[in-house]
Amino acid sequence: MSFLFNKSSKTFKSKKNVSEAGESHNFDLVKHASTTLGSGNLKLAVMLPEGEDINEWVAVNTVDFFNQINMLYGTLTEFCTEQSCPVMSAGPKYEYHWADGQVIKKPIKCSAPRYIDYLMNWVQSQIESDSIFPSAIGVPFSKNFLNIAKNILKRLFRVYAHIYYEHFHQVIQLQEEAHLNTSFKHFIYFVQEFDLVEKKELAPLQDLIDKLTGKEKA
Repeated sequence: MSFLFNKSSKTFKSKKNVSEAGESHNFDLVKHASTTLGSGNLKLAVMLPEGEDINEWVAVNTVDFFNQINMLYGTLTEFCTEQSCPVMSAGPKYEYHWADGQVIKKPIKCSAPRYIDYLMNWVQSQIESDSIFPSAIGVPFSKNFLNIAKNILKRLFRVYAHIYYEHFHQVIQLQEEAHLNTSFKHFIYFVQEFDLVEKKELAPLQDLIDKLTGKEKA
């Protein structure tokens, strides 16, 4: 199943949409995140709720970021084409090649829409795997869950980076700038709070990150 978007289906809903899964605990975590986000305090929104398991908190938020990025990118697919974006890049200094370690073991150079298609399918397969993202309450997470989540979030960052570098003028035309900035700021606060993405991976948008998080130079 391809997750490339079209005009009739601009968003992709994960089968494991935690807010609709009927699992009260996961729903409570989502509700907590939504409430704190509504307060406007993103630093507070990303903090681990008292008494909660770090793996569950990371899992809930990873699925949420995946859905957010799907929706954001879904509004831009008519602009992100094989012709307009022949390589997956974040400006002239950063180019990304795809490999999943299973089907595609050796990194391949591909267009941005193809890369993002591979990426979204790969993330979806991780999220739908009960051995990685357990759907039943009380089922333990694997010992390497955080490493898997780090890899997912590192790659989701690349979609943000591509959007900012290659499609930001279209984001402005669509009046989605505030939505994109808020989503990305939330993402950055979250991955920084739990050290989930290495600083070198964030380098393409470091100036923007500093500005959004109030660390810009005087």
